[in-house]
Amino acid sequence: MAAAVVPASGAAVSTTTMSIWLYTDEPVAYVDSEKVDLDTPGALKDGDTRFVPLKFLGDRMGFEVKWNDKTNRVEVKTSKAVLELDSANKAAYINGAYVPFDSVARLFNERMMVKESWLGDFMGAKYTFNAEQKRLEITYVKRPPSRVDEKGNSRPVARFTFGKPVYKMGEPVQYIDLSYDPDAEGLVYEWTGKEEVFFSPGKHLVTLKVKDGQGLVSDTYSRYVEIGNDMMYKSVMDYKIHEYPLQSLIKTSWTDVYAYFNDLPTFEKKVSEDRYRKLLVSDSPETFEEKGILYADQVNGKARLYADHLNGTKETVQFVIMATNPGTKPVKIKTTNKGEVFPSIYANLIGHEASVEFLLNDPQYKELVVPPGESRVYVQMPDFLPGQGVNVIYDVETDGLVEFAFMAMDASIETPTSTYPLLYKQLPFMGHIRGTFPVTEKRWDIDASSFTRTTRLIFGDNEYDKWQEGYDHTRKMTVNDDGNYGVLYRIYSEKPRKMAILLQARGGPFKGPFKINGEMVLAPPSGVITAFESVQLLARTTGNEPSLEIEFTPPAGSAFPMNLIFYPLD
Repeated sequence: MAAAVVPASGAAVSTTTMSIWLYTDEPVAYVDSEKVDLDTPGALKDGDTRFVPLKFLGDRMGFEVKWNDKTNRVEVKTSKAVLELDSANKAAYINGAYVPFDSVARLFNERMMVKESWLGDFMGAKYTFNAEQKRLEITYVKRPPSRVDEKGNSRPVARFTFGKPVYKMGEPVQYIDLSYDPDAEGLVYEWTGKEEVFFSPGKHLVTLKVKDGQGLVSDTYSRYVEIGNDMMYKSVMDYKIHEYPLQSLIKTSWTDVYAYFNDLPTFEKKVSEDRYRKLLVSDSPETFEEKGILYADQVNGKARLYADHLNGTKETVQFVIMATNPGTKPVKIKTTNKGEVFPSIYANLIGHEASVEFLLNDPQYKELVVPPGESRVYVQMPDFLPGQGVNVIYDVETDGLVEFAFMAMDASIETPTSTYPLLYKQLPFMGHIRGTFPVTEKRWDIDASSFTRTTRLIFGDNEYDKWQEGYDHTRKMTVNDDGNYGVLYRIYSEKPRKMAILLQARGGPFKGPFKINGEMVLAPPSGVITAFESVQLLARTTGNEPSLEIEFTPPAGSAFPMNLIFYPLD
C-alpha cells in the first residue's frame, strides 16, 4: 500500500537538507520548492492528529518501505526502528512491540498514512505546522549510506548532465557522462528513458545507474531533459537520415517501410547502352557436380567474361578459362579491366570482392598471344576445393577470332591445354544464367536537381530495369540475363540537390560496392544487408556539387531487385 507520485526532476543527492511541504486535505506536495502531485492528501487530519503518506516520504527521505508477502504487512526500516503495519488485523509493531493500528496509521484510498509524530520519533525529521498556509513543513537531512563494502570496495557514482538546457523536438540530445568509480574499476551503464531525440514537448525523465567491476551498484541518478515547442526533425527516421554517420545501417520496421519507403515514385531516366562490347556469362550449372566445359563462345573484338560457379563435386578441381585460336594467324588478347577473387566458401564475399576490384578499374598490362590453331590458358585459378565458389570479371580486347571456354578441370593437370577439348564435355544447363548478351554498360541520365518527394531507382526487377536478352550458343536458344549480372551501370545527374542516398535490399541478402563521385562505398562495410530490415546511408550531397555519378555492377551472390532511394534533405 503506497502513495503513487509523479517523480521529481532529480533524485536527492548524497547529503543535503531537504524541505517538504504537505498541505492539509490537498493531494499535492512541494519538495525543495518543486511541485509533486499525489493521489492522497498531503496531510490528512483526523480529530487532533494529522497523518502523512508513508511511501511518498520513504521514497523522498531514503528509508525502505515495502510489502512483505509472507506476513502480509507493510514493513518500514528507519535508522531508529523497524515498523510493521498490519491493516487487515488492525495491528502495528514497533521493533516487535504491539500497538493498536488505529493509534498510529490510517488507510485512505488504499494508501497507507501514518501519524505525523513518527516524522520526529522514527524518521529523524523536524516538522512544524504552518497554520496560515495550512501546511505541514518538514525539514530533513538525508544521511548518505555507506559507500564502502566489507572488503573496502567503494560504490560507484552515477551522474550526468545535458549539453544545453532546452532542445527542439527531433534535435539530438547531448548526454554528458559525469559518472565515476572511486576504485577506477570501469563501469557498466543502465539507462532508463534515454532517447537520441524526443518528439513531444515538455520534460522527460532520464535515469542512470552504474555498476563497477566488483558488482557494486550506484544510487539511481535522475534528471529531466526539457523539450521546447520548436521542431528540428519531423520523425526519428528523418533525424537518422540527416544525422547518422555515412555508411550507417538504419534499422527499419515494417511500419517504417510502409511510412517512408513503400510505393515510392521512380525517376524518369534516359537510357543509353554500350553495345560495342558483348558479355559472356557462365553461371550454369552454377553448382557443378562433375568436371567439364561450363560455357563457351567466340569473341572478335571487345568482350566481358563473367563467371560465377560453386564446386559441388567431392574433389579439388581447377577453374580455367581457355582461349583457342581457330584461325590461321596469331591473335593477341589484351585485358583492360578485371575483378577476380580466389575460391572461397562465402558466396556474398566472392561477388563483393570481385565487384570491388572491377569498379576500381586499375590499369591492366596483361597480354596473351594465341598461335593459330592452338589453345592457351587465359585464366587459371588456385585449387578449387569442394564447397568453394569463384567469381571473375574480365574485360578483354582481341585482334582476331578467339573462342573462350569456361572450364572445371582436373586439379592434377599442370598443362590444361594438352587435354582440352579432348577429355571434357559440355556440362548440362541447370537453370541459372548462361549465354552471350549484347550490353555490358547502361547509362541512366536522371534529373536529381529539384525533386521534392523521396524517389527511387530500381535495379533488376525486369519492369523498371529490364533484363537484357541474349543467346545461349550451347543450347541454341534465346535467354535472359536475370538481374543483369555482369552489366556496369552508370547513373548521372547534373547539379544534384541536397539529399541522402540510401540502399534498400528487396529480393534477399545484398553485399556489394558502389562508386559515388569517384569514392568507393561498401554496402555494407561488413556482413550483409537483409531485405527490408534496414537501409544503408550511402552518401549525402550538399546541393553544391556540379554533378552526381554512381557506378554499380550487380554482385554475384546478392539477390534482386534492389532500390537506391534519394531522400531530400531540407
